[in-house]
Amino acid sequence: MLRQSEENMEVPALCIRLLINLQLLLLSAQVQRSCGHKAVTEATFPQIVPSRLQLFEFESVFIKCDGFSNDLTNWRVLRKIKGMNTTCNIGWEILGPCTIATAFSMDSGEYWCEAEGKKSSFVDITVTAGSVILESPVVPVTVGEDVTLRCRNKKSNLISADFYKDGLHIGSSATGEMTIYSVSKSNKGLYRCNISVAEVSPESELTVREIGSRHEDCPPSPDCFHYGFTVLRIIGTVLLVALGLAMALFYYSKKRQRTDSKLKYAL
Repeated sequence: MLRQSEENMEVPALCIRLLINLQLLLLSAQVQRSCGHKAVTEATFPQIVPSRLQLFEFESVFIKCDGFSNDLTNWRVLRKIKGMNTTCNIGWEILGPCTIATAFSMDSGEYWCEAEGKKSSFVDITVTAGSVILESPVVPVTVGEDVTLRCRNKKSNLISADFYKDGLHIGSSATGEMTIYSVSKSNKGLYRCNISVAEVSPESELTVREIGSRHEDCPPSPDCFHYGFTVLRIIGTVLLVALGLAMALFYYSKKRQRTDSKLKYAL
């Protein structure tokens, strides 16, 4: 009788363990989806038109959050200037893209996207009253890529320039351009250029990321996580139905065996 009782408990116990493992699997998938969603909403960079971190005064700049997150609404562009956070919109609108028709030095600062409590990474925009700016990548560059820095003169297109990294001279160019081949982590730093002693650009940071670190500026779509989680839910439902049928067949089989045993005993 003891052995029969143990056999009776073996299958239900196995089913319970399978159900627990299934719940843990679904919970893990939900956490992964949440983490992926967080990566998307906190790591995307605002888009800048024109695509550069430095602007001349009186230029126009358009900042938007396309791709910030497909499932978030009511996003807006914010900025931090002189320690104060404000919405970057001209007029009465507080949501949507930011348009600065005429930029001034006071518009220099950090800009980012925000929606429903989620923030993107920020870009540091500098508006200068000077005559020279440095054109450098807005988003981080990947190790191994080639990067071209351009020194731009507001007065003329024909320039020769010197380039500096963290205050140290790193090269000169008769065309106003310098290419860094096969970027490495050591190339990360603050860059500027100058045409003469009096004509110097502001500094902008060049950020370098490792290969495969897509979460920094090119995260997976939240739709992928949602799709994976949906598939797991379907599989889980099928497994639950299968386990239910297995348990029903198990108890039916045991009941049939007891009935047959009683009939044999009666005979």
